[in-house]
Amino acid sequence: MPWAGAETPLRADAVRNRARLLEAAAQLATEHGAAAITMESVAAAAGVGKGTVSRRFGDRNGLLQALLDHAEQQFQEAFISGPPPLGPGVEAGARLRAFGLALLRHEQAHHDIYLAAEPSPGRRFTVPARQVRHTHVAALVRAALPDADANLLAHTLLSSLDVVLVDHLVRRNGMSLPRVEAGWHDLLDRLLVVERT
Repeated sequence: MPWAGAETPLRADAVRNRARLLEAAAQLATEHGAAAITMESVAAAAGVGKGTVSRRFGDRNGLLQALLDHAEQQFQEAFISGPPPLGPGVEAGARLRAFGLALLRHEQAHHDIYLAAEPSPGRRFTVPARQVRHTHVAALVRAALPDADANLLAHTLLSSLDVVLVDHLVRRNGMSLPRVEAGWHDLLDRLLVVERT
């Protein structure tokens, strides 16, 4: 499921306009970082009026989320139907381990845009891509730990991988990404051992 949610089908000219706007936004992000992506800068780079960008994406956050859609769809395909251990074919604990590492690496690869597209607190847990991730982790928790509150534990586990928290740990606390990854493994080791005893 896309980062920003399902969209209604578009006319051919609207599809071309959308692609041109996203191409302009991606180019700005590549050359100048996500901070350079504004409704005005994208409109200017694409050669259209700001109203065209607003009609297509609503606001800057909608534009940034649309930029994340392709990468998010690839990530979802990998954990839903890709090869193990991220995809099906191994036990749930191994998939949880793989998911955490894959999520950390995926968000680091698109770090600047994920941080810029971070929704407001009121919308944070209603973003479709976050809901897909939660549903997936809850299903793995349910399979690995049948007696656990899978819904709550999935939220708890995902919060330890939150892009804003990881940014704080890496950029402001001086932790390395391998240390954060090791923390994910340690958390799961402790959780899975406690539940088995």
